[in-house]
This record gives sequence, C-alpha cells and structure tokens, in this order.
Amino acid sequence: MADTTQFDLVSPERRLASAQVVSVQIPGADGDMTAMAGHAPTITTLRPGLLSTESPDGTSEYLVTGGFAEITATGVTVLAERALPRSEVTADHLAEMVKEAEEAYAKAKEVFVNEPGPVDDAAKLLADMVAVGDHIRV
Repeated sequence: MADTTQFDLVSPERRLASAQVVSVQIPGADGDMTAMAGHAPTITTLRPGLLSTESPDGTSEYLVTGGFAEITATGVTVLAERALPRSEVTADHLAEMVKEAEEAYAKAKEVFVNEPGPVDDAAKLLADMVAVGDHIRV
C-alpha cells in the first residue's frame, strides 16, 4: 500500500474531512497540484473547483470556492471559504454561488473603475464558478 498523509478539510460551517489519504488534488489559484506523503512544504490559495482525495477507502470529492491549502511534513490542511461534499451539491447551490460571483464582479466594475486588477480577479472568479458548474453537471 502507498504511503498516506493526514488530510483535513475545514470550512467556516464545519469540518468536512479528516482522514489518512494517499493523495489530494488541489485546485490551486496558480494551477492544479497533487499533494502526497513527502511533498515539499507549500502554501497555496485555492480557486473555485473540485478538490479530490484518494484514500485506501476510495475517492472523495469536494466543491471548494476559495481559501488556502497548507502542505506540511505531517499532512495537508485545507481552510476553505466554502466547501461541500460533491454528493451534497445541488443546482441551487451552484446557482447561488454563480449569483454571488456575478454580484462581486458587478461591484468590482463599479468600485474599481480604471483598475483592471480587482475587476480581472472578479471576472476570473465568475468564470471559474461557471466552469465548475459545467464540469460537475448537477
């Protein structure tokens, strides 16, 4: 059996997972990454997407909308802004998340006139949320 590492996923509402896993696929803001036992210490921000784990018991998937992942010698800890097990995600959840991203984009365009950075970030968040919905087809 492959080496395992501790994985913890926490959102403001609850702890979603705490388990020994073989790997964690993380939707990082700078690109997707896979963390395994022995991975170099890393901290990354999350983009909206599916975070998945592979364990001796099988695969688990979680929808995350942002936050941070910390990879250490002892495991992977993900602090998500919002997270749901994929099995609990409904079309209503996705519609709400896309609506929030649309509102954030509209507000950024209003507040940050002639400042493309924050507007581009909000547009990227909206595009990522739409892409997640297309990917998981709830």
